[in-house]
Amino acid sequence: MLKYSGNNVANSNAMWLCQCDCGNQVVVDGVRLRSGITKSCGCLRRDLSRKRVFKNPDFVKYMGRSEQLRTDDGVSLSSIYESPRNKTGVIGVSYDQETGKWFARLMYQHHYVLLKSFDTIEEAINARRKAEERYLGLHRDHDSDDNTDS
Repeated sequence: MLKYSGNNVANSNAMWLCQCDCGNQVVVDGVRLRSGITKSCGCLRRDLSRKRVFKNPDFVKYMGRSEQLRTDDGVSLSSIYESPRNKTGVIGVSYDQETGKWFARLMYQHHYVLLKSFDTIEEAINARRKAEERYLGLHRDHDSDDNTDS
């Protein structure tokens, strides 16, 4: 630890300016220091992740092949295929418990063309469908499985 750096506004814990073994300086919550949660500026996690990546043969097989992550039109596959983590059943639509709002998102050519909150899931789905039609040329049947085009 180099010096005291004030209190955390969220929880009033003391904050400390620390210098990592790699030379970076970072301000850390005192509780995280005492409990051992924080051990570096983030360089330790990056180094461990980098080493683990090269031990994963599936990752190495697709490394550097960005075409695997996008369509020929440059549309991210995550924008058009449902993730197993999806809870709404509609790609790009999610519920935010903190605000009580439904969010619709669509990224096209590395930029969000839709990032908006709505009061109802129906409004969010409708906005997502319109954005898909406009930017991706997708026309989905509202009653069909979200993974198929109609």
